[in-house]
Amino acid sequence: MTVQTYILPLLIGWFLDLLLGDPQWMPHPVVWFGKMISFGEKHLNKGKQRKLKGALLSLFFVTFVFVVTWALLYMASLLAGNFDFSLFTLHFSLSTLLSSLIIFFCLAGTTLIREVRQTFLAVDRSLDEGRKQVARIVGRDTSELSAQEIRTAALETLAENLSDGVIAPLFWLAIGGVPGMLAYKMVNTLDSMIGYKTDRYKDFGCFAAHLDDVANYFPARITAFLMVLASGRFTLLKFVAQYGPRHASPNSGYPEAALAGILGCRFGGPHTYFGQLFDKPYIGENDRLLTTDDMHIAIRINRTSECIAILLLILIFVFFHYFIFQI
Repeated sequence: MTVQTYILPLLIGWFLDLLLGDPQWMPHPVVWFGKMISFGEKHLNKGKQRKLKGALLSLFFVTFVFVVTWALLYMASLLAGNFDFSLFTLHFSLSTLLSSLIIFFCLAGTTLIREVRQTFLAVDRSLDEGRKQVARIVGRDTSELSAQEIRTAALETLAENLSDGVIAPLFWLAIGGVPGMLAYKMVNTLDSMIGYKTDRYKDFGCFAAHLDDVANYFPARITAFLMVLASGRFTLLKFVAQYGPRHASPNSGYPEAALAGILGCRFGGPHTYFGQLFDKPYIGENDRLLTTDDMHIAIRINRTSECIAILLLILIFVFFHYFIFQI
């Protein structure tokens, strides 16, 4: 393992996400994933054996993404040409550049932070504007949300996205390299599109939802720990242990509980998805009004947790290089 293999692409990809977020002008793999899933769902989510067909579709897409990514990186590594940026005394191979780009695509911290910030600013201007803005980042019906519910939804999504959009991709980068990281994004996209307990998706998307639960089991708990670490209030671990399992999802409750504990507020409650009401348990007890200051604190916690995660991953790569691979 060399710096060009893991650490350099990680730093480049992370820096690009900090700088650019998800530019609308740039083609994104998740958009392609969405089109693939929509095509498969349209043709397979009918008739009998919907659970089996949904499971096979999910397994095929995840495996396909992993294999294709590995093959592309392997072919790039075989190409002899290097790009010598002598100003920085670094040699960028095609494999390094491709890995950096994929890592950039897989990290989704900056865009969500921008959207949450815009949501708080929008709801301060008008309720209708806040509802329209928050609809960009949540799947629930926003047409009748109050200002408090809009702010709550935005912060819940921010906490969940830290896990799904940052920590989980980094976790799977450590486990399965760049192919594993991109395969995770396919798992996450499958869940976000068909992993609902609605009449249309409860059978076809059942496997995708459970697969996402498995993929996020450790990242969600790591995320909650990093958030508590970023806050410097380790007594909140007890709060997370108490309220994290109360969420309808086996994972989402942990980062939400961490943020609710840090802010001293309450998340959860009834939500409407695709016209159906879901009565989610509350996380926390303090039903106080949320403010713009809470948004700033939440963003700071997100960014600090992200930085800690990047540093830890770099230390892991260095450890394996010097103490494992050299044995």
